[in-house]
Amino acid sequence: MISLVDLTAQYHSIKKEIDAAVLSTLESGHFILGPQVSRFEESVATYLGVTHAIGLASGTDALVIALRALNIGEGDEVIIPAYTFFATAGTVMSVGAKPMIVDVDPQSYQIDVNKIEAVITSKTKAIIPVHLYGHPSEMTPILEIARKHNLKVIEDNAQGYGAEYLGKKTGSLGDIGCLSFFPTKNLGAYGDGGMVVTNDPALAERMRMLRTHGWKKKYFSEEVGYNSRLDALQAAILQAKFPHLDEWNDKRRELAKRYNEYLAPLGIATPVEHDWAKHVYHLYIIRLSKRDELQVFLRQKGIASEVYYPIPPHLADPCRKFGYKEGDFPHAESSAKETLALPLYPELTLEQQDEVIAAVKEFVNQ
Repeated sequence: MISLVDLTAQYHSIKKEIDAAVLSTLESGHFILGPQVSRFEESVATYLGVTHAIGLASGTDALVIALRALNIGEGDEVIIPAYTFFATAGTVMSVGAKPMIVDVDPQSYQIDVNKIEAVITSKTKAIIPVHLYGHPSEMTPILEIARKHNLKVIEDNAQGYGAEYLGKKTGSLGDIGCLSFFPTKNLGAYGDGGMVVTNDPALAERMRMLRTHGWKKKYFSEEVGYNSRLDALQAAILQAKFPHLDEWNDKRRELAKRYNEYLAPLGIATPVEHDWAKHVYHLYIIRLSKRDELQVFLRQKGIASEVYYPIPPHLADPCRKFGYKEGDFPHAESSAKETLALPLYPELTLEQQDEVIAAVKEFVNQ
């Protein structure tokens, strides 16, 4: 069986470093925040070129705390892409705001910047571009629109860690960047984990308060916050993995290029990479009309694949109250019906990749 992602292969490749990081943390007696978390926060801030990084319990919490820090709540509107993981919409709804959905570019799957201004109203407070699958959103026009309309920009960089837009790391370009360290991410923990990053000291202070019950001083809550702290064990594991991130991303890019070379001639739509972008291929996404049939065929061959995401947010049950319906965002809907993730991770061997390519080729030519 060829897995979509093989987390044990990565562990065994750096086993000594991971084991040492875990043991060191256990012996330190520090398990919530503490020096391990601070060290990792400093590493991320330096890597992204930002001044503040705040470790949290998950990428979803990062979005919620970012929205709260910007005082977005009941009656407000937040612009999001129509094709993304539901958390992008769900977090907006969880603070009482309405997701204002915009269709995506059918090739890059990024929010269509030409359609953003049409949905801006007096209630709009922010835009959340999602660097989906590891390809950056087109940030210059997004930031220009935000400045023009006095909106904030929250980057959902859960899938884009290490990606670049015009040479700058995604997550560092908006008012707040949100990261996820879910185990399958390009930099993944061995459990849940997330982070918010910013260059604004006032926002950083507010987000630190929100992650710990609204405290500046322990036990003295100044507002209702959360218990959302990146734990020391996960931080230590992430710090051990951190020096390998760029090498792993480069390997993803090499494997993606090789997939493209063999699959594009078959008439399959392979991922695009715009000239202003550095794609880090969190997922390798192909597109074809017989997606479901291919997935069944691959399964019979012992090859895993996955659909990300079968239901666009506007068609999910929680969004029905806003009146969204099928046909509202055709590019997102067709993407949800036609895209498929193939196995891609840094430890994937060329022999395994050849097996995947051969199976796809056999399906197309049958």
